[in-house]
Amino acid sequence: MTRSFGLSPASRGAGPRLRTRLGHACCPPAAPSCTAAEPHTDATPSTSSAPCPHYRSADETHIPIDPLGLYAAGIDASDYVAKVAPVVRRHVPTIGDLLDIGAGGGQLGGALRDPAAAWTAVEPAPVMRARLAALDDGPVVHGCDWQDAALARCGFDTVLAANIPAPMTTPAAFLARCRAWARRTIVWIVPAQRGPRGLCLAACLPPDWHGEDTTPGIDKVLAGLASEDRPDVIDEVAWTFALPVDDLGAIATHLADRLGFPPDDPRRPALLDHLDAQLIHGPDGPRLEVEKVSAVLVWRVA
Repeated sequence: MTRSFGLSPASRGAGPRLRTRLGHACCPPAAPSCTAAEPHTDATPSTSSAPCPHYRSADETHIPIDPLGLYAAGIDASDYVAKVAPVVRRHVPTIGDLLDIGAGGGQLGGALRDPAAAWTAVEPAPVMRARLAALDDGPVVHGCDWQDAALARCGFDTVLAANIPAPMTTPAAFLARCRAWARRTIVWIVPAQRGPRGLCLAACLPPDWHGEDTTPGIDKVLAGLASEDRPDVIDEVAWTFALPVDDLGAIATHLADRLGFPPDDPRRPALLDHLDAQLIHGPDGPRLEVEKVSAVLVWRVA
């Protein structure tokens, strides 16, 4: 089931619903794109007697969005699994017993797992563990970081780590740990686009707002590995992160909060305007999209 963000009234609890700009008469939607352009402004006056819903006061009540839940909702609606899983399967046709490190919502692990084999997940985030627990025939979950996981040596045919920080922050140490757990294969999925890779939807914002390092993640991984530890396979696949949106104001507030914008910062209404200019209106409702590239790294340890 595809979920959309901002959160629905039921999932956000009681309280006033945030106002959004999704094509009202006073502020029609702009042409969609996802570039770091200058903030859009309305050129014509409002034709409505009611206040334009595009503009929200800085103190308007909102319920915080969980950033991991936001990302997982985007992965649910994206072609990430459809694009990445076949590439992994091409290089690792037999997955066997799977260790899924940083399993998230289990989207990729669930698509790759062999139904007759074991699926074990290491996932520290409670919101993601709740998603895993809700899966039919889901994994056995260890609720800890990979550094604290007490797992059997050579206990898994395939060790998978997809879209987690460890390959980029401590690649050598993390690879050594993966080797200790793997009987046959190690698979890492890391960002390969030249662009931001931290804050969800950062690529929809001007660089001077998000301020992220745009070095491809794959470059950081390879720079941290000795030549003898380089993967046996490096393959790249393009995909599109697609986030369904039913409350653009909630998304804008979430991003502004994460970026540390003060309540009266003029970038807050500009950010909402900027996202609105990039909304894509389709038959399933509005969405924001970000083009991504993932590198699939494979080590054959046996």
